[in-house]
Amino acid sequence: MALIHKEGYKLLLGAGLLLALATSLAWHFWPGLPATLISAGSGSIFLLILQFFRNPPRRISNPDDSLIYAPADGKVVVIEEVEEPEYFQDKRLQISIFMSPLNVHVNRNPLGGEVRYVRHHPGKYLVAWHPKSSTENERTTVVIAQQGQEVLLRQIAGAMAKRIRNYLTEGQHVAQGSEMGFIKFGSRVDVFLPLGTQIEVGIGQKVKGNQTVIAKLKEGQA
Repeated sequence: MALIHKEGYKLLLGAGLLLALATSLAWHFWPGLPATLISAGSGSIFLLILQFFRNPPRRISNPDDSLIYAPADGKVVVIEEVEEPEYFQDKRLQISIFMSPLNVHVNRNPLGGEVRYVRHHPGKYLVAWHPKSSTENERTTVVIAQQGQEVLLRQIAGAMAKRIRNYLTEGQHVAQGSEMGFIKFGSRVDVFLPLGTQIEVGIGQKVKGNQTVIAKLKEGQA
């Protein structure tokens, strides 16, 4: 697995060339302290962009589809029972993970199974913690089914994150922990689980994709 995600290749190349040009011009026209400051600033900007697209290897050593792993790095900001209107049209347990610009932005499948549903919805760019962001922002919804159990995942754009990538197609079979997609510059991922699911995290807890178990399904849940 590449340590830099493919979504960042073009941006890193373009930014690298522009920053290198700015540094070169600075040393040509303003040698000394001004050029040194511009060089340091250019290097800092490039490193900041680089960390947005880091892709650390995260393998699940013992896959277990009764366990729901975090689909993203970030902080748990919502745990509540809600009405899910798009697919289930009934009550579900929602866990929401907010990704700051400093988090890893790769999104991963929290369980394995068949992709039953994929929809992209254009929308607004409210801040990701806004209560209406889950239904009004640009978003992509995915449902994965495993042995009669369905889990809904929703990638949500935010005020900064306006580029959602999702790599799944309906009918595809995915492995637990494999890549689901990428949200550039952070935002939020919602997970909708059957009522009665055992929650393993708390509000404000920091989680890591493919490492933190956020819930445990009961046998026979759907």
